[in-house]
Amino acid sequence: MSTVKHAARVAKDSSAFRRIARAGFVVLGLIHVVLGSIAISIAAGASGDADQDGAMEQIRQNPVGGLLLVLIAVGLFALAAWQVASAFLASDPAETKKWGQRIKLVGISLAYLVVGGMAFIYAVGGHADSEKASKTLSAVVLAAPGGVALLVVIGLSVAGVGVGFIVGGFTRGFEKLLDLPSGVARGGIVTLGVIGYFGKGIAVGVTGVLFVVAAVTQDPEKGAGLDAALHSLLVLPFGPVLLGAVGVGLAVYGVFCIARARFARM
Repeated sequence: MSTVKHAARVAKDSSAFRRIARAGFVVLGLIHVVLGSIAISIAAGASGDADQDGAMEQIRQNPVGGLLLVLIAVGLFALAAWQVASAFLASDPAETKKWGQRIKLVGISLAYLVVGGMAFIYAVGGHADSEKASKTLSAVVLAAPGGVALLVVIGLSVAGVGVGFIVGGFTRGFEKLLDLPSGVARGGIVTLGVIGYFGKGIAVGVTGVLFVVAAVTQDPEKGAGLDAALHSLLVLPFGPVLLGAVGVGLAVYGVFCIARARFARM
């Protein structure tokens, strides 16, 4: 057994580490509940940043916000480490599927690390601008050889993740990640998952579409991330209603993540 696999197995076998990783789902859920509430308030006519920045700022305004942000960072870092451990211990006998699963898990872990890093920055009084980072990424990619095509690929990949969430909601594919209880509780958690995955999928999907728009128009300002994606829904017919529904979906996804902390297969 390789050193990396051994370290991963030791981590997965640690009950203390599993508890911390489960707490990661709780803090992930908290972020989505706050994010969803911001989106709902914007749909109702308020102003705000409907992205991770806005969620972190809202949490920091709490009397114990700094402590909460530190706990969020620790939980997400642990959850990211758990995903990496799961990737190295993937046991699918079909090699292509195994590596596809590993890439997916590593990608998820990177997302957790980024959000956890943002939480830590806000915990120590700093500020991170994910919208500016998204625009900078778009500009850098567009300036590179073949940048337009590359940014289209990035946008389609992000949109594909969003579609994956929506499909996962309809097919209830998330059930295989959980040890669900029986009875009414099972139905409630599944309902949360369906609604939450759909709302999360729309938000991520529109974010990917904006990257494609930035590539086609060669305007990096268009690829402005989640906040711009959610605000863009307002210009659609029944935009406030649509944004409010997506906000509810994000908040419900947050509640589902909190439930997942208890029932996730780990």
